[in-house]
Amino acid sequence: MLRHILVTSNMAARGHVQDPNDRRLRPIYDYLDNGNNKMAIQQADKLLKKHKDLHCAKVLKAIGLQRTGKQDEAFSLAQEVATLEPTDDNSLQALTILYREMHRPELVTKLYEAAVKKVPLSEEYHSHLFMAYARVGEYKKMQQAGMALYKTVPKNPYYFWSVMSLVMQAISAQDDKLAQTMFLPLAERMVEKMVKEGKIEAEAEVQLYFMILERLGKYVEALDMVRGPLGEKLTSELQSRENKCMMMYQRLQLWPECNALSYKLLLKNPDEWQFYLSYFDSLFHLMDKSWSPPNEEEHCVEGPVQTTVAEAVKFVVDRMEEEDKKDSRPLRGPYMACLELIHRLRQRGCPDEEELGDPLELMLQFFGKFGDKPSCITDLKIYLHLLPPEQHTQFKNRLGDLVPLGEVGEDGFGFPGDTKVLQRHLCVCQLSRVLGLQHTLDTEGKLCLITELKAHYHYGLQFGKSCLKTELQFSDTYCLMVAHVYIDLWTETGDENMLWQCLGVLEEGLSYSPSNAQFKLLLLLLFCRLGAFQPVVDLYSSLDAKHVQHDTIGYLLTRYAGSLGQFAAASQSYNFSLRFFHSNQKDTSEYIIQAYKYGAFEKIPEFIAFRTRLNQSLHFAQVRTERMLLDLYTEADITSSLEESVKAMGLCPEEDDIPWDNMRDNRDLTVLFSWDPKDRELTEEHRRLSLEEESVWLKVRSLTLRLLASLALLGHAPSPRNSDKTNENGVSAKSSTLQTLLSQLDLTLQTAAQITEKQTQYPFLGPPSSRLASALSSGSCHCQASALQLSLTLQELETTGLDDSSELQTQICNSFKSLIVQLQELLSRCKGEVLEMKDSRLMTQPSLLETLVFFVETVCVVLWVASYSASVLRPLKSSLQKKKKKTKDSSTAMPVVLSGFQEWTGSLQGIVTQALDHVKGQEASLTALKLAALTLGVGHAQTQEECGFTRAAMDKVQTSYLGSLQELGDLLRKRADSLKSLKF
Repeated sequence: MLRHILVTSNMAARGHVQDPNDRRLRPIYDYLDNGNNKMAIQQADKLLKKHKDLHCAKVLKAIGLQRTGKQDEAFSLAQEVATLEPTDDNSLQALTILYREMHRPELVTKLYEAAVKKVPLSEEYHSHLFMAYARVGEYKKMQQAGMALYKTVPKNPYYFWSVMSLVMQAISAQDDKLAQTMFLPLAERMVEKMVKEGKIEAEAEVQLYFMILERLGKYVEALDMVRGPLGEKLTSELQSRENKCMMMYQRLQLWPECNALSYKLLLKNPDEWQFYLSYFDSLFHLMDKSWSPPNEEEHCVEGPVQTTVAEAVKFVVDRMEEEDKKDSRPLRGPYMACLELIHRLRQRGCPDEEELGDPLELMLQFFGKFGDKPSCITDLKIYLHLLPPEQHTQFKNRLGDLVPLGEVGEDGFGFPGDTKVLQRHLCVCQLSRVLGLQHTLDTEGKLCLITELKAHYHYGLQFGKSCLKTELQFSDTYCLMVAHVYIDLWTETGDENMLWQCLGVLEEGLSYSPSNAQFKLLLLLLFCRLGAFQPVVDLYSSLDAKHVQHDTIGYLLTRYAGSLGQFAAASQSYNFSLRFFHSNQKDTSEYIIQAYKYGAFEKIPEFIAFRTRLNQSLHFAQVRTERMLLDLYTEADITSSLEESVKAMGLCPEEDDIPWDNMRDNRDLTVLFSWDPKDRELTEEHRRLSLEEESVWLKVRSLTLRLLASLALLGHAPSPRNSDKTNENGVSAKSSTLQTLLSQLDLTLQTAAQITEKQTQYPFLGPPSSRLASALSSGSCHCQASALQLSLTLQELETTGLDDSSELQTQICNSFKSLIVQLQELLSRCKGEVLEMKDSRLMTQPSLLETLVFFVETVCVVLWVASYSASVLRPLKSSLQKKKKKTKDSSTAMPVVLSGFQEWTGSLQGIVTQALDHVKGQEASLTALKLAALTLGVGHAQTQEECGFTRAAMDKVQTSYLGSLQELGDLLRKRADSLKSLKF
């Protein structure tokens, strides 16, 4: 808390002697901590009347002002104190907090620079100055501050702060040559000096030395250091020394040492998977090089080396036999190593694999030992390719024989007697799906499978009666598999009844296991695919996504947020993500500071890389762009003008702040469990195409946003004709930006068309397709581009005037008519029932909802252009009327552009009215739907309870559609109101 931070440091500095000012300031601290900022300001004012020189009170008042939105007043008050260069802890720390809240960390450095000059021997102020530089990434100044601190107080950590700052200069240097020839060698010399003087004290210092040598490519020196006396300090992590040796052996391609060390470590711990991999890697490298050990000497410094397949086979078999002899539970490592070795030998065409045994028998043996562990499926899944397709059914049947289910009951199924048998049965079901055996079933077979899996799910619930709400039910995976089989049926047959039952099953699962993230994720995906965004926000919120998950899984929410008409919920969703990204910069600085304090130097480059990864995130760029567009669509020209909205966002059309060349796709595209066979899994090609598609859609949206900003900033004052100066600056320069952006949009739309022609189909549980294809097919992108192009032509008319512009006027009138035709076509694509009942079945057309959103967005763009048109044409009409009055000539016909504009606004009004009528009609149809009349569970029986969950899911979809239509209708009505003001 604020008071605690400030007063504790103050008391520490005074040796716990109570300062009278602490007592005076305490009420202000308390008010600020409790969020009572107005009272804090009042209390500070009272105190300042009595004690004008109590600088801390002034800063605390500034904090109160900052938190009540009076930033300018707070800043000027803070600067009054800062210019006095205070040296008391309370004022300095209060200013530090204030500047952080203002996002001005660079001002903290100036504070402590002044404090250090005034109190040059203060360890605390030197330390604060170093950390202030760390917050703003001033690595050179950090290096200097670290050395100044070490000279003031010669403690090792301060010296190594300086060394690490040199390493950071190397990492951040644009020129790699500079890093390798200056920064890193200097850092190396600084550490070597301490080594020679015998001053290395802590493990962190050895870790830093290792990092420097590794970055310099001095692997031999790094290896010698780790194996020498300094390496003995590497104790914080298990096998830290051995791991670093292994890393260097691999870098130096010292395969004998790598092999011997792996062998030695596996004898100690036969479950260390990474050492099996390095053992096999080194073995085959040695075989490829025909390496043989020297006759008399030791094989290598790490001991005996194994160079033949026969030795490797014996080694692995021995490890398994040792595990078999154990009374305690065996370790998985050796048995998996056996399968891994078969896999590698098969890759190389070695016949020796037969000596290890039949893969099918080995897998059955593995299942016998570890089938009751949830990890069994993931362990075996990797090696299923060792089985030929003709053995798949046999393997599944023999696995089933190893599961002791109870007597077969009336429903035709036997059930497990305990959770271990349940886990074994689950593993068999999962392996059956991975082998593709479930996918080959016909519709009737799949429905029978669903009945069996449901029976096992419901039976298994008895084992979890005592589970807490935060714990998962033992049989949850059956429920999830039922959902997957329903999805198979839906995608294969197009029968939406399967989808509704799938939703019902997941809703039921969630009622028994409210913390199951997989249920929530799959429900979230299905509701989004159905175009129902309302239930999704609560589902995502209940996932309680933490930190980086907002970047890795946030796309599941934000992809659909703006496209389904739930604008308030969309805004909330974007905020979920943006809050995390905006705090990333500040939070990462704090992590770096903590890493310096505790000597975790190897973590600092990781934190920097993490920050960069988030700043370059595709998801971040998408959410930021969509949030600004949403704000414009829902607010501009409704609560404030387009120009004011653009200025409030700080949008500059000339600047493109998206890192296109370094874009990072941080999405976790495998977050949803899948047991699909390899030919149905997500591939690297899918990932590449998805990123390409998302990037092009982001480009379209980003250019649209910048074009709208250009339109807002075009300026509405008529420009004097034949004025070169005006053409060089002002409006003409802005129109050239508009023209450039329109050309870029045109090229991007051409690329987009090529991408959508591919019609890439992603796995159902893979990345959702972007909005690109539906945007292009609806015609909204081209309609918006045409409208924005019209603004350029209007500007030309503004410069030319009405007298000499008959061709231009005709061109503009044709554009008016063309836009009406395009909007009418777009609206016609929205026609149809988004939700309807056919033969007692509920049918959805969510694409109609997405198209309607595109229509509303396009109407917004066209109306902004219409507003700009009116601002151009009004002065021209006014000057024409003045001219008529002067010449007293009332017979002159109205210029075509003016009559065309009036006709255009009338047509726009008509289209918006049609759209509103359509929305009202949809709302009436939805409200009239009686879901109680639906027949559920056609094809196989559903219990009353299951039907209840299915109806609940249907209700959520119906309610969500209604909410979307209401929000779309409200926005259209507001746009219709703004349209009335355009007539003249």
